[in-house]
Amino acid sequence: MIENMKAIAYTKNAPVSEPTSQEDVTLPLPQIGARDLLVEVKAVSVNPADAKMRANVDPEGASKVLGYDAAGIVHAVGGEVTLFNVGDKVYYAGDVTRQGTNSEFHAVDERIVGTMPTSLDFAQAAALPLTSITAWEGLFDRFGLHAESTGTLLMIGGAGGVGSMVIQLAKALAPGVRVIASATRPESREWVLGLGADGTVRHGEHLREDVLKVAPEGVNYIFSTNSEGQLTAYVEILQPFGKIVAIDDPTEMDVLALKTKSLSWHWEFMFTRSMFQTPDMIEQHHLLDRVAALVDAGTVRTTLTTTLAPISAENLRAAHALVESGRTLGKVVVAAEPSVAS
Repeated sequence: MIENMKAIAYTKNAPVSEPTSQEDVTLPLPQIGARDLLVEVKAVSVNPADAKMRANVDPEGASKVLGYDAAGIVHAVGGEVTLFNVGDKVYYAGDVTRQGTNSEFHAVDERIVGTMPTSLDFAQAAALPLTSITAWEGLFDRFGLHAESTGTLLMIGGAGGVGSMVIQLAKALAPGVRVIASATRPESREWVLGLGADGTVRHGEHLREDVLKVAPEGVNYIFSTNSEGQLTAYVEILQPFGKIVAIDDPTEMDVLALKTKSLSWHWEFMFTRSMFQTPDMIEQHHLLDRVAALVDAGTVRTTLTTTLAPISAENLRAAHALVESGRTLGKVVVAAEPSVAS
């Protein structure tokens, strides 16, 4: 019987360059609740959320495990589990109120878990959950897009993990919506156009100028991953009654600027459902299954661009450094094995 497991954790805040920012540790095997799965983790990905957590959450000497994406195999199930069986391959983004996925085994509520796409290996699948959920909830729950929707959507930070999924899901499920992505470097522009974006613009000070060149009438939707200092430009380029979905943490926000055009600001935080155990928490299970079906149909592709192996403190520190550079395309994954078979 397994009692302990390997994990990667930190016990105090430290920059990614410090060995203590992520350390190899041994922890007790997680105890599972009635609706939990115990998953044998085969691959994890690193998101900006991991770096934010490491920088801002002080575990005060306890071992804090990060990781908010995983793909793996169900090892055990709780007594009230109905969606999965032992041996199933799954992918999911976890819950910030519990320990993360950077460990040999991980406990997770079945209602936020999806069946892994059959056409992907574990590393390819681990790149998808957090960004897919964020993109899906932003597009379809906050914006309210659907198959008959029209208009123009501006994706700020199109080449990142979330932007890469917003572009693909919008084009797949709201094909009448024109998608413009901000991407400044040549490789970023190539990446977003390859995902289906209809055009590109530059970030920052050039945003208003570039958007009004490609969309003189303005845009209807802005999906923002970097809102700091951009509200004035957003108001100028949005048409009346436009909508903004933001996932970042701007230091200040004067929402009165939205009033004259009757604009609306929406926050998207994909952990809300699991944090508050909302009645519709199982929607994340359903949407992950729909994303898997789109992947297996060839409509959506994995956004994996970099794989490190094995899952170790050294490789997770390296992955965090890549993500914190702000220059990665798609997603960085750390896998249990150099070549992870599906």
